[in-house]
Amino acid sequence: MSLPRDMPAPSAIPHEFLTGPFATSQWRKAGLSPTILEGRRFRRLLPRVWVHVDVPVGPAECLLAAQLCLPDRARVSHLTRLQVLGWDSIAAPFHFTIAGELHLDLPDVVLHRTKALPPSTPEGVRPAAAWIQTCSTAPRLECIARGDWLLHNGHATLSEIAETVRLHRWRPGALQARRICRDLDQRSASPQESRLRSWCQAGGLPRPRVNAPVLDRGRQIAIVDLLFEEYRLVVEYEGRQHREDPRQFARDVQRYADLRAAGYEYVQVTAEMLRHPQAVVLLIHQKLCARGYAGPSPVFGSDWRELTRPIVLGR
Repeated sequence: MSLPRDMPAPSAIPHEFLTGPFATSQWRKAGLSPTILEGRRFRRLLPRVWVHVDVPVGPAECLLAAQLCLPDRARVSHLTRLQVLGWDSIAAPFHFTIAGELHLDLPDVVLHRTKALPPSTPEGVRPAAAWIQTCSTAPRLECIARGDWLLHNGHATLSEIAETVRLHRWRPGALQARRICRDLDQRSASPQESRLRSWCQAGGLPRPRVNAPVLDRGRQIAIVDLLFEEYRLVVEYEGRQHREDPRQFARDVQRYADLRAAGYEYVQVTAEMLRHPQAVVLLIHQKLCARGYAGPSPVFGSDWRELTRPIVLGR
């Protein structure tokens, strides 16, 4: 179907402007007329930031739009930086850090102003520094889980975190981060494993080995989440993949059979069980006692309560 002779054909739009948010400056640099943006094919997301009407706009696109709207000196930071790395799904509010003054009110954007940027790259605040930023307000349990995740996935090292704290003690979160560095363990393979370990330690149970190999007559039969080696007790967090992946399920059946044959008891902890951590710790304590543990019973006092609260300095 041809257009009426008095109706101009729509201008050809380069592919780069049909797939995601872009800035007016990028549009002009491509030699395109700004008047096209006022038509039906595009909509404005933020001041000077546009998107084609056929492009689905989710959190990732909103984050990019915010980046395009802010000056180049702004850096993705705090929890948003960890989310970009894969800690969790990208979600608002989006955190940025900028050196100097900037008064700009954008929806779903938290702009942190500082006299000097923390260690950064063009992609954002360095992961170690971003984790330290989150320690200023996040509950201790989440700080530990995020720190373990960074270390396990190679986004940071303990020495890098320690050095960043040493050089930037004045920044929010630095002193809190220093308090919990000793609680981090790069061997923890998932956030839920980290939370499970933290609950056990806060309850006063013996410190388990993390992601530890189990040997039977010189043969490795398993690598387990938490191992109370002296009592031959294994604690495993059973994530969704253990139920939904048939191959993983078959491996688990064989692994637990091997553990039983080698004289190990085990406790399987699910996400639903971990919603009631006190009951989980009491269960693990019961299993430890049945295997000879004579230490103190779990204590659900200040250490326990502080796991779910922001880290308080001076204690």
